[in-house]
Amino acid sequence: MIHQDIHFDTPHTRTIHSAVEALEKGGSIIYPTDTVYGIGCSIYRKSAIERLYKIKGKSKFDPMSLICNSIQQAAEYAQISNTVFRILKRCFPGPYTVVLPAKHGIAKLMLSRQKEIGIRIPDSPVCQMLVEGLGHPLLNTSVNVFFDEDWFDEGEDTEKFLDFAEIFLDAGPLPESRESTVVKIHDHEIEILREGKGDPEVLFY
Repeated sequence: MIHQDIHFDTPHTRTIHSAVEALEKGGSIIYPTDTVYGIGCSIYRKSAIERLYKIKGKSKFDPMSLICNSIQQAAEYAQISNTVFRILKRCFPGPYTVVLPAKHGIAKLMLSRQKEIGIRIPDSPVCQMLVEGLGHPLLNTSVNVFFDEDWFDEGEDTEKFLDFAEIFLDAGPLPESRESTVVKIHDHEIEILREGKGDPEVLFY
């Protein structure tokens, strides 16, 4: 694994480019989001997706989320009505995961039993630049990286992810590190699945 320091707000283009190259070759990378660190791969690399599910200990019926760089891009993969669009405008970019009905053509491996997909648009320049460079979303799941004064605590869970990823984009401890608020929108009804960093009240304004 290659460890590269990166500035959270002003990431260096060359560092992003090397990470994008790894993704294009079917690799996985660890990167900072606006919640916790994520680990992800290209949505068009089946072998990388399968390896990511294996290392995360998830089944194919326990879906991850897509990191997109805009609602318009998310609309290529999820069904977004005008009403849902207005809701998403209130929470993105931000610390939310929104579960929506998936469009046809999404790989079954990335879908829930209900054919739904989670959408993330983090308020993170690193994530935005990765997706822009890749040209399509990242398949994403969270990874626990516990930092100490030296670097990070290589606990068992942390170590297995670091061994798995080709590149770790290290921005240091993240401010207010907490997982995203997860909501499901179905037939314009909003269901809070997990309260996290994002304020759920934003969704109901």
